[in-house]
Amino acid sequence: MAPEINFNDTEIAFKSKSDGDLSFSIFIFKMMGKPFIVKVGTQLTLLALKLHLPIQGLIRKTIFRQFCGGETIKDCTEPFEFLKSNRIEAILDYSVEGQEREKDLDATQSELLKLIVNAKKYAKDPTTCMKLTGLARFNLLVKTNANEKLSEKETEEYKRFHERVDEICKKAFEEGVKIYIDAEDSWIQDTIDALAEEMMWKYNKERAIVFTTAQLYRHDRLAYLKDLTQRCKNDGIVLGVKLVRGAYMEKERERAKEKKYQDPIQPDRASTDRDYNAALDWVVEHIEHLEVCAGTHNAQSCQHLSAKMKSAGLEKFHPHIYFSQLYGMSDNLSFILASSGYNVSKYLPYGPVKSTLPYLIRRAEENTSVAGQMSKELTLLISEKARRKSLNR
Repeated sequence: MAPEINFNDTEIAFKSKSDGDLSFSIFIFKMMGKPFIVKVGTQLTLLALKLHLPIQGLIRKTIFRQFCGGETIKDCTEPFEFLKSNRIEAILDYSVEGQEREKDLDATQSELLKLIVNAKKYAKDPTTCMKLTGLARFNLLVKTNANEKLSEKETEEYKRFHERVDEICKKAFEEGVKIYIDAEDSWIQDTIDALAEEMMWKYNKERAIVFTTAQLYRHDRLAYLKDLTQRCKNDGIVLGVKLVRGAYMEKERERAKEKKYQDPIQPDRASTDRDYNAALDWVVEHIEHLEVCAGTHNAQSCQHLSAKMKSAGLEKFHPHIYFSQLYGMSDNLSFILASSGYNVSKYLPYGPVKSTLPYLIRRAEENTSVAGQMSKELTLLISEKARRKSLNR
């Protein structure tokens, strides 16, 4: 399949970055390319926070700056407006998870309700997202997922969790704002899937408001996507789905080995790539029944979807298809796709520095484990720096 788009045009890819920003990103990606530094740095950071050492300022000036828009919705105004000016929709992502206390879970719900109103007010195609581990205790979801009997107190706790999710989805429905429910660890994912499906059946009767997420590095997700599509079609529900590869591979493999159950992860990277592109083919072939967000940092998959859309006679800006990447990563994909006329969004995470640390650690570990992809991004950044230097001679 011949490439449709040139993702190596660094002038377009990094036009958002000043020379200083470019050098800063090169530094961050060089550091994340060293597994030892990432591992030791993560351990030292967690220890420093546990000992209440003044480490947050350093985090804010380094990895937080690269991958987050700020600590509040207001802080995100500048990157939000810049993305918008370049035809890229910003999806503000309140990246707080792993809360335990009910008052913190309620606070997350309140913030997500604000996000929905904010998206409706400022975005052209208003969209937001949520992690259900920000709305319930993780261990409650583990117990529910394992079909273990809940205590009376836990039953009430789950009821409040369900109410939080329903209130958020209802608000999104009333405001006409799409909401992506992120995928998480496989040992709580059945619970997340069931709740996402319940919300879709309730609020997606005319258009996709609630989106579920399929992680294609799991070997069972392509079959799940096909089955879910058929069930939605049979019941007159518009499926909303975000397709990603996934970000929990090492943890998944370790737990499967420890607990002695079948590893849910694909045997190799090629299998993940095969299923991801097969999922793209599937959604394009059924696009009249669903809306999709292709969340990918893989240039080949972007080329694959672009070519599939063209062969199916779909316009680049088809309202049911979005490409999406994370803020601080793969600007060559985001900005070049947008400049080529495709619908593009960026996840723009925000939240208190300490609370966003689990998200930031995943970004560091993900970039370290996907060495080839990270190396490609670093190569492009260095190439753009050299291009600018040659122009100034």
